[in-house]
Amino acid sequence: MKIIFATGNKDKVAEVREILRDMEAQVVTMKEAGIFAEAEENGSTFEENAVMKAQAVAKEAAKSETWRDALVMADDSGLVIDALNGEPGIYSARYLGHDTSYLVKNADLIKRLAEVPEEKRSARFVCAIAAVFPNGEVLTTEGVMEGRIGYEPRGENGFGYDPIFYLPQFGCSSAELSPEEKNKISHRGCALRAMKEKLAE
Repeated sequence: MKIIFATGNKDKVAEVREILRDMEAQVVTMKEAGIFAEAEENGSTFEENAVMKAQAVAKEAAKSETWRDALVMADDSGLVIDALNGEPGIYSARYLGHDTSYLVKNADLIKRLAEVPEEKRSARFVCAIAAVFPNGEVLTTEGVMEGRIGYEPRGENGFGYDPIFYLPQFGCSSAELSPEEKNKISHRGCALRAMKEKLAE
């Protein structure tokens, strides 16, 4: 099986390859497949945006002799903070601008939550995965990882908002977990494992 994963994020691809490694599949990025497709992510949910991305790449893959039989997968994921009415949510990657570093984004969120007590700092990472088959059929799954927003960035592993996402059951941020530990509980790990089950069916 050939799988094109619609992302250019090398950290995300590393996670995806690790989680899907027990499948007999060749997992490549859009760039590795020579596909350059831009999807307008104007959906109102993570699922809608994931489907848009996957369909845009599948449309281009259908024109390629090498990749026309590939399964195209895409994800849309983000951080949902209850005390901020769900922000940054589906705008997580674009929060404070596409080119703004996560050091700045994380610092801003911590500042906005400065007066929020521990019990009201609940948050979750959400990930929707969409898979588009060559015949146009679409499958979707979703995964969630519950936690809280910490008071300072901690940890060097992970990426994005991981350093400020505190996991009470582990007593650390998701950036302090090893990649193996994180993949077992992460929103993306849960969504991808659910997708593997659907594909097996």
